[in-house]
Amino acid sequence: MSANVGIFHDSTIHYTDVAPFHPPERYPEIGFDDRTDRENGGYRGVRECLRLLGLDAERFGTPQWNPLGELIRPGDTVLIKPNMIAGSQERSGAWHGLLTHGSVIRAVADYTVIALQGSGSIVLADGPQEDSLVDEIRGRLGIDELQAFYRDECGIEFKFIDLRDKHRVKRDGVYVGTSELPGDPSGNARCDLGSQSYLQELDHLGRRLYGSFYDVDETNRHHSGGVHEYMISRTALEADVFICVPKLKTHKKVGVTLSMKNLVGINGQKNWLPHYALGSPEENGDQFPSASAKRALENRLVLHAKKGMLRENRFFIALARRTKKLAYRVFGETDQVVRSGNWHGNDTCWRMTLDLNRILLYGRPDGTLSNQRKRYFSVVDGVVGMDGNGPLEGDEVQAGVVMAGFDPAAVDAVGATVMGIDWTRLPMIRRAFDRSERPIAGTGAEAVSVLSNREDWTGSLDELGRAEHLGFRPHFGWVGFVERGE
Repeated sequence: MSANVGIFHDSTIHYTDVAPFHPPERYPEIGFDDRTDRENGGYRGVRECLRLLGLDAERFGTPQWNPLGELIRPGDTVLIKPNMIAGSQERSGAWHGLLTHGSVIRAVADYTVIALQGSGSIVLADGPQEDSLVDEIRGRLGIDELQAFYRDECGIEFKFIDLRDKHRVKRDGVYVGTSELPGDPSGNARCDLGSQSYLQELDHLGRRLYGSFYDVDETNRHHSGGVHEYMISRTALEADVFICVPKLKTHKKVGVTLSMKNLVGINGQKNWLPHYALGSPEENGDQFPSASAKRALENRLVLHAKKGMLRENRFFIALARRTKKLAYRVFGETDQVVRSGNWHGNDTCWRMTLDLNRILLYGRPDGTLSNQRKRYFSVVDGVVGMDGNGPLEGDEVQAGVVMAGFDPAAVDAVGATVMGIDWTRLPMIRRAFDRSERPIAGTGAEAVSVLSNREDWTGSLDELGRAEHLGFRPHFGWVGFVERGE
């Protein structure tokens, strides 16, 4: 597997929000449609990345160019996994730095269509945050228009699946109810990594893990006693090819969110995902940076309230809605005080992320692991990225970047580096290069080669680390610990 990473940079490019996001000019290889939208810089960025990678290089510029032909075979089912975390940012309403844009999805899907040669199907799938409204996301990304386009113009099935089996209703920052969703039509597979889990290294500490919801016991039932199990979308495991299409963003729990962190969306049970361990490092936890009486009181009060809300006790729910703002005034706002594992000392979330990547790359639909690696490709949408308080409430960055490659660890190491983050200080990326029976990285970091339209971004990872970067600000819980050169 190639460790090459293509990275195109042009600070002047931007998206078009006119679905179905036609190419910016007539390209000879796009023979199924001749409409254009010259504003579509996202599409151009994807095409340039495929060219920079040298894919099917001898036929570039001809109607026969098929850059994904070595990855995708006629008759395949190809799953495209964007970042569809939420429809908009809660405070600003902005979304271009939040979601994988439809312009990029369209380009990836077009080159998938070319490789399928009229036989096969495309599935666009993700499991957004549980309180997100999928109709809002569908509208942002032009999914209905994309489905109609591929049906009418290409005769290719283009499915969309919301992988969630439940939607949680949130009011005043508190979950107040749950409604059922269809979920993955193929169901989910229970995958127990056991001793092959990155979390296994910490089992001896007897930590109390917290997931995505109030039910702490549920999270720990699936991660204790040598068991480390996840509920994974069977559609993702059954797909012949998996194309990850994430955003270029900072992340409060793992430092950055690119290809590898994007796999949180293939889960059928989000509360099985450990996000942090309760307590401070002195207490074998990573929820807070240090122990204090104030933090201990906060935990006692919050966990007691969550137990009441878990029983759907109306009194606790109403009380929580009324007092949450008061609690933030007493204990500090989350965008000012480190809590919930939102800092560089989080030793849990990156392990969960690498577990998901191991399952995706080697998992079978029955939940067991094979030794054969899934065909995988990543295209990172960084036309507009996010820094600061990512992945939800950060600031938009007009980065003008699109990246692509076959190795998730290589792509993420390059992405972090151009953001201005030292990837060697991010356990999620550094440990992805571990040599093991079922490795996540296909090669060592020393073999990663960067191919860019910028001369100073072309070469090895070490050379890239000495070049100019985009100056992304880390989440405040990471500031001073992960910046390049600090």
